[in-house]
Amino acid sequence: MEQINIGILGCGVVGTGVAKLLMEKQTMLESRIGVTLNLKYVADLDTKTDRGITFPQGVLISDASKVIDDPDIDIIVELIGGKTVAKEFILRALANGKHVVTANKALIASYGNLIVSTAVKNGVDFAFEASVGGCMPVIKSIRESLVANRIDSITAILNGTCNYILTKISQEGCPFDVALKEAQARGYAEADPFLDIEGHDSAHKLAILTALAYGMEINLEDIHVEGISKITPMDIEFAREFGYTIKLLAISKNNTESVEARVHPAMIPTAHPLAHVNGSMNAITIDADATGQTMLYGAGAGMMPTASAVVSDIADIARNIMAGSNRRVPILGCPENNIRRIPILPITDISTCYYIRLEAADHPGVLSKITGILGKLNISIQSVHQKGRRSNGTVPVVMITHMAMEKEVQQALKEISLLDAIPEEPVVIRIEDQV
Repeated sequence: MEQINIGILGCGVVGTGVAKLLMEKQTMLESRIGVTLNLKYVADLDTKTDRGITFPQGVLISDASKVIDDPDIDIIVELIGGKTVAKEFILRALANGKHVVTANKALIASYGNLIVSTAVKNGVDFAFEASVGGCMPVIKSIRESLVANRIDSITAILNGTCNYILTKISQEGCPFDVALKEAQARGYAEADPFLDIEGHDSAHKLAILTALAYGMEINLEDIHVEGISKITPMDIEFAREFGYTIKLLAISKNNTESVEARVHPAMIPTAHPLAHVNGSMNAITIDADATGQTMLYGAGAGMMPTASAVVSDIADIARNIMAGSNRRVPILGCPENNIRRIPILPITDISTCYYIRLEAADHPGVLSKITGILGKLNISIQSVHQKGRRSNGTVPVVMITHMAMEKEVQQALKEISLLDAIPEEPVVIRIEDQV
């Protein structure tokens, strides 16, 4: 049986999982692909740590250049992470005529256009199914299964850390900091959780999905990003009373000549399927003209779920090699000369409904001042709710607005914050009834 040689760069959690699948399931993979996937090298600076698997003699090495420059290596799998060394290694591998597979969403979101053009120039494949949604085949679904569809929108829960924290707050009423510590203790959050809890990890993934869905260049820079660190048990309880659930959503909408692409906490109706995605799980809904709404659900991270997605890319490329049809499916879903620059709509130009929570001094006339500011800026109030007075003399006031423009809501909040009767910064959460 013919053989395809594979080299892995990086043997951390996911790299170990990929090596484990390639070695332990080699016979099964041969029967399904029709070729032997031979793990020739695994390069990592640490060759001493026990990873729970036994590599054949000479497979685990410390020199990445030996893998990148080996003329017998057909597919290189980059699992180092980061945007410096990984970028250099991928570009070198592509220039050497190697096909490349990666799970590195931060690198693709930041330098994907350069990497894709380099792969095209050298006539090789670049695959990244594991970069978004872990084991969920969302990239394959958009590029292949939905090829006959105009995709109208994508709404997704793409970060297991944030989803676990929000689930914990919702179900147990614990403060954000307590929920974060438990997420770290369970291994769902890093010691430095900034990229997760402030929404940047989700933004990396949304940049990739938006490009694939609409035939546009990858554009991370213009995606609006907010995290979940300001969400309180009070906001979650109010949301529940109004029939909503709070999730950190990655939202993309196709406006033909522009797109929306934004990551932020949002209230969604409790009847929506995404409202029932709990714990560290991820899910993606795709609305398209022919299929209607489809949904993918699964583990968005972890050793074996992510390794499974990586090996699926290896299998696809191996089949292409055997058929002599490199780059059978365009990397970004469209032939490169059909990829367009489509502007991302500034967050100030979107319109939605809003949840606004204020801590207001319990004085006569305060509410009329607030509603006066909102009315002046064309913001119509759907409902107002007040809770009991706090010990400091303030009263939580919650308003739900009708559809309003973001720029006008932000201006209203700025003016409301200047009132002497408002001692704290208002909390605002967008409401997505139409997801």
